Amino acid sequence: MAKRILLIQGHPDLCQDHLCHTLADAYANGAAAAGHELRRTTVAELDFPLLRSQHEWEKGALPQGLLTAQNDIVWAQHMVIFFPLWLGDMPALFKGFLEQVARPGFAFAGDKPLNKKPLAGRSARVVVTMGMPALLYRLYFRAHSIKSLKRNVLLFVGIKPVRHTLIGMVGNARPDKVSDWALKLQDLGRRCG
Repeated sequence: MAKRILLIQGHPDLCQDHLCHTLADAYANGAAAAGHELRRTTVAELDFPLLRSQHEWEKGALPQGLLTAQNDIVWAQHMVIFFPLWLGDMPALFKGFLEQVARPGFAFAGDKPLNKKPLAGRSARVVVTMGMPALLYRLYFRAHSIKSLKRNVLLFVGIKPVRHTLIGMVGNARPDKVSDWALKLQDLGRRCG
């Protein structure tokens, strides 16, 4: 059964092609081949300020450039989020994007956030690239940034299940290794996984 899939590219660098872009393209190719509908949000192309206060987050106007991103999130049945691990976490631009789009009344249910999950009915996959071995990040660092994103944002607003794919040692990856990763993402795209 065809699904509506939103790919969110959280890599902040548009100056060159990165592994996150290659993996997103592979996922998109697999999804398109299987007949899934696909939309993309590329955070680095969006113009928005960082939030500087709780009042601004709760009462400030959503930047016009993020309205399409919110509409695409509402449209999606499944979201696939791509970002590189920077200083042990998601890049600041991507975090700023999440803070902007996940506003009260859209992602959080106003004064009773635990009672209503406005984005329920959607699933997600988080794909993270990193220079360190993925096993080290998972075991020693306990994949803390992935757990935080999953628990404090995605599950909190009703998105579940949330699965993840961690890809380590990407700095000097050989072309055959990149090809293997791309094939895995292409297969996930076919299965909407």
